[in-house]
Amino acid sequence: MQPNFSPWGEIDWSETMIPGIEMVATPSHGGIMVSREASVLLSPAARKCGFWAGGYLCFEEDADENIVLRELLDQKLWQIPDRVQDHAAFEADIDRNIQTYHPDYWSVRTTRLQKEDKVSRRSHPSHGR
Repeated sequence: MQPNFSPWGEIDWSETMIPGIEMVATPSHGGIMVSREASVLLSPAARKCGFWAGGYLCFEEDADENIVLRELLDQKLWQIPDRVQDHAAFEADIDRNIQTYHPDYWSVRTTRLQKEDKVSRRSHPSHGR
């Protein structure tokens, strides 16, 4: 269900990224709004970077929404839209933004990915070892 309000003002448009996660724009600002139900898809570290308003976990567009984009990309729940010409540059911008504005989140994510990689390598050893 799409939100009928935003903490940034009257909604000009919204786009469903996946059910329960909406990208919204207002005349002056915007961000990503995550329903309470969909918020469980985000890591605890990601949830700490948002703020609750009207039953939605909100991530403002300038510094915070990239966390939601990164989480959805990591989980393969969302793909970069075709309208984006250079997907690699778009993804690099997401990562650079997070490293600048949320270094603690980036550190937690990096540690989690390293642990997952080690577990994956132990579970699927290369042939010939």
